[in-house]
Amino acid sequence: MSNPKLEVLTPQNSQLIFIDQQPQMALGVQSIDRQVLKNNVVALAKAAKVFKIPTIITTVESESFSGFTYPELLDVFPGMKLLERTSMNSWDDQKVRDALAANGRKKVIVSGLWTEVCNATFSLSAMLEGGYEIYMVADASGGTSKDAHDFAMQRMIQAGVVPVTWQPVMLEWQRDWARRETYDEVMAIAKEHSGAYGMGIDYAYTMVHKAPQRTATPHEALPAVPAK
Repeated sequence: MSNPKLEVLTPQNSQLIFIDQQPQMALGVQSIDRQVLKNNVVALAKAAKVFKIPTIITTVESESFSGFTYPELLDVFPGMKLLERTSMNSWDDQKVRDALAANGRKKVIVSGLWTEVCNATFSLSAMLEGGYEIYMVADASGGTSKDAHDFAMQRMIQAGVVPVTWQPVMLEWQRDWARRETYDEVMAIAKEHSGAYGMGIDYAYTMVHKAPQRTATPHEALPAVPAK
């Protein structure tokens, strides 16, 4: 294939790396609402788990500065060994390079903090020295300002990085709603993490298809009483 980026993402051709999704790094993010950022990161992680995507979590200076990875992200991958570093550029760490190589996939999906530092340097180095294709998840990454994020994205795009967002990545992995083995789990992620789209799914399931409400325990409403 003359242009491998024309090949869509599949569960068989891609791997995922989370870079420095840690609280102190998130505190510096100004390009996206931080709660939205965490929602998107966790949603992407859940999707990767559904489709059995090889996933790496790397951290920087956890105990001395950056804090521990979001518990919501760690809970998606219980028992996963984190790759701790000192370098801002994950590519500089041999453990990270070895983990990427062991996964044996050239399409690397990236979600990290900050876009203009850790994401950009990793991406440029991985493309130059490792021959990887980088797919940068813009809404599961954040920069210290909107300009910092946007210009870093432009820099990476000019170098050949493919910009994506988390939900299309999940849907590209799903590809066909006839793939029933992952359908229900994808719908569950969308209901919980996809905002208005997820609300619409809940509405359609309950009001149109008469499915039970998506609650841990059933709830019954008292009947309405007309105003006098």
